[in-house]
Amino acid sequence: MTVAQAPEDVKNLFEMYSENGLMNADGLHKFLVEYQKEDETTTDDAQKIIDGSKHLAKNGLHVEAFFRHLFSDTNSPQVHHDMNAPLSHYFIFTGHNSYLTGNQLNSDCSDVPIINALKRGVRVIELDIWPNSEKDDVHVLHGGTLTAPVTLLKCLSSIKENAFVSSDFPVVITLEDHLTPDLQAKAANMITETLGDILFTPGPEVFKEFPSVETLKKRIIISTKPPKDYTEAKEDKDKENDSKSDKTDDEMATKKAEPHENKPKQKKAPEYKRLIAIHAGKPKGGLDECLEVDPEKVRRLSLSELELEKAAETHGKQIVRFTQRNMLRVYPKGIRVDSSNYNPMIAWLHGAQMVAFNMQGCDKHLWLMHGMFKANGQCGYVKKPDFLLNTNEIFDPEVKHSEKTILKVTVYLGEGWYYDFDHTHFDSYSPPDFYVKVGIAGVPEDKQMTKSKIVEDSWVPSWNQEFEFHLTMPQLALLRIKVHEYDMSKKDDFAGQTCLPVSEIRSGIRAVPLMDKKGDKYNNVKLLMRFEFTNPS
Repeated sequence: MTVAQAPEDVKNLFEMYSENGLMNADGLHKFLVEYQKEDETTTDDAQKIIDGSKHLAKNGLHVEAFFRHLFSDTNSPQVHHDMNAPLSHYFIFTGHNSYLTGNQLNSDCSDVPIINALKRGVRVIELDIWPNSEKDDVHVLHGGTLTAPVTLLKCLSSIKENAFVSSDFPVVITLEDHLTPDLQAKAANMITETLGDILFTPGPEVFKEFPSVETLKKRIIISTKPPKDYTEAKEDKDKENDSKSDKTDDEMATKKAEPHENKPKQKKAPEYKRLIAIHAGKPKGGLDECLEVDPEKVRRLSLSELELEKAAETHGKQIVRFTQRNMLRVYPKGIRVDSSNYNPMIAWLHGAQMVAFNMQGCDKHLWLMHGMFKANGQCGYVKKPDFLLNTNEIFDPEVKHSEKTILKVTVYLGEGWYYDFDHTHFDSYSPPDFYVKVGIAGVPEDKQMTKSKIVEDSWVPSWNQEFEFHLTMPQLALLRIKVHEYDMSKKDDFAGQTCLPVSEIRSGIRAVPLMDKKGDKYNNVKLLMRFEFTNPS
């Protein structure tokens, strides 16, 4: 890329902060503080940028070196959060049926998607645990389907090896437990022996408040429904006269095991129970009972996406209040057999920490999930906005809010397709015709999608277009960016995408790397963009 291709804004800024064709450390520092709003940057930081430039001049940057710095990966638009709050104060990057390689009905179960998820920054791994066919070992599979199983031991070993590759912050294993008490004891042994010292084991008392994320660094946490002991299960059976309508999976497993009540192995379930740090379960009764806040203990509640939507219509503020102290996990509805996902915004708007997604696909909602967790250094934990944590005035998700800020986005140009794609990928006989779509994903009032002009026959398209977004809730807004190649005769070709949390976008001119459909970063494809926040008039 040459100086001739640099946007006029870049050339003008260089002129403003340089002298005699060179930008020295003082000039670069002034630019970074005044224009890029990087207030903590020092002159020494500016000098390091100059020293590391491939286009070194003796006393500073030429215009091309300055242009190249703006287009470098180190000039990203993002910034980091306080990690000393309780676990319930964070959105957590969460997987659903983390062991599946494909669809929900007949794909293989494997530790490979678990490894991939952890490497991407996912912090909550879900395992459905079942007895094997001989009833003497524990398998991980999607029950009631044709999915081929993988052993629990293999999954645990892979979690231990990869848990902290992308982030030091805690990994939560949510167990969907379909085991008998003797196999629960076996699972407990596997968990303790495999995970060893990195397993977080709570004391005998249930937490009154969850520990902070910072104190749980490099630890693995177990979350599931506590199993009932034999006496409790028998009392339930006598009381409910064999009714199965509202039994949990753990209760049903205990009931099935009752004919063997005299065997010593029946008393091993407490070993399993002691491993559970985040207690899960759905209380009997309606939504009011489910969302009741107990000042003496915290817990995790799970709702399907449809259950959440229905609950949000009548209990919006109660859900927000519940999630200030307790954990809420939301999971895909059962008919998503293709492993597709749902819009996560309604869950985030109500404070749900664990918005469980199928990570093996490449749908637009998964791009939003990737975008949300680009925040906070991609560590897998994002601090919830203050309005969701305010106990004095509970946030009402149904109330429409006034405009808070205006985000102005300029798309200057893009590059990298020539190096990352086959030269006939987009068009057999001519360079591609690229255009950009820029929009907002967020609360209904903020949702918007706009489109640039088409730049014909160019591997380095220059759009120089500005877009303006009026935002009522920038704390939950995500900036969506997609590039397509126009095709007159068939569907336009995909040419890259990314999604950025608006709350972390830094003002100024920034390089924005693009991702493929699966969310993996291209080697070279990126856009040069400018971001500006202004107050509504």
